[in-house]
Parts: sequence; structure tokens; C-alpha cells
Amino acid sequence: MAQPGARFCHTVAQRTTVPLAAPCHRPRPVLNAQGRTWCEDTGMPLYHHVPHPRIQQRKVEGPSRTIDQRRLHHPNPLVRLNARLALGITVVVGTMWCAYLFTVIALLSAPSAFRSGNMTIIIAWVSSNFLQLALLPIIIVGQNLQAKAADKRAEDTYNDADAILHEAIQIQQHLAAQDDEIEHILQLVRASTS
Repeated sequence: MAQPGARFCHTVAQRTTVPLAAPCHRPRPVLNAQGRTWCEDTGMPLYHHVPHPRIQQRKVEGPSRTIDQRRLHHPNPLVRLNARLALGITVVVGTMWCAYLFTVIALLSAPSAFRSGNMTIIIAWVSSNFLQLALLPIIIVGQNLQAKAADKRAEDTYNDADAILHEAIQIQQHLAAQDDEIEHILQLVRASTS
């Protein structure tokens, strides 16, 4: 709970209200040499913008993408080998040409399965040979398309956030300029009334 008449400094990054040193009933702002508003009693600015640390971190990191998660640059050589092997197999198997090839292979064994007349063999052929062989590459192709769409969405969101950040900085600069003008007008009014 603040003391009555205490003056406060609000910071954006901390989202807290920090009491200034000398409480008074009315702040008496003055302009410093750079034309910025400062508190006459404490020598501190009435408002000080503190950028959030995530802003700089976001500039360095950029958007998170699927390609960055492949672990091809992991320090452990075994992890790198496994990642390259899995990625290579996925790239080859995850094509529609592989789906066509697997469908042809599955259909080559279809006549013998149907000639047997045994329902268990026919169901095993449909589930094991046809569905698994044909659908596996199709599912991988679909997942690759979804991953590309997710990367595009992540990039768009990143660019939107960057634009919003730029606009917020412009708003802060505009407000600071308005504050300077208001303080200048207040000083002129005080000078004319004294």
C-alpha cells in the first residue's frame, strides 16, 4: 500500500509500480538538457521505458521452424547419424512415387491372396500389404505438407509480431514527443501566471 501523496515510476517491462524516493503531493517536472521530462526532486525521469528482454532474444532466434528441429548439428555423433539416416529414409519413402511403387508391389501379391479363398489371408493381405504399404508414404507426404504449412504460419506470426513491435515503438516515441510538448506548454503556462 502506498503512502498518501507518494509519487510513482511505472516501468513497462516490470509491470510493477515502484515508489520514487521523495514522496510529495504534486510532482514538479522539469526539462533536462536533452529536453526530456525529469522529476525535480529526485532527478529521475517521470517515465522510463525498459524494453522486455524477449525482444532482443526474438531478434537473434527468429521463428521456430520444423527444419531447425532435425538435430543434424547435435554434438553427439550417434544422434547426428541417426537423424541423418531417419531423415534420408523419410525423404525417400515420403513421396507419392514411393506410394505408387508400394501400391504396385501390394497388387502383385493380390491374385494369390484372393485365389486362396481363405478370409484370414485376404484380410491379412488387405491390412498388411495394401493398407500399410500404400498408406505409409501417403501419410508421410501429408505430414510434410502440414509441416511446411506450420512453418509458413510460424514465419507469418513472427513477421506480424515484428510489425506490431515496430508499431509499439513508434507509439512510444510519439507519446514521448507529446509528453515533451505538454511539459513545454505547462512551463509556458507556469511562467505566464507567475
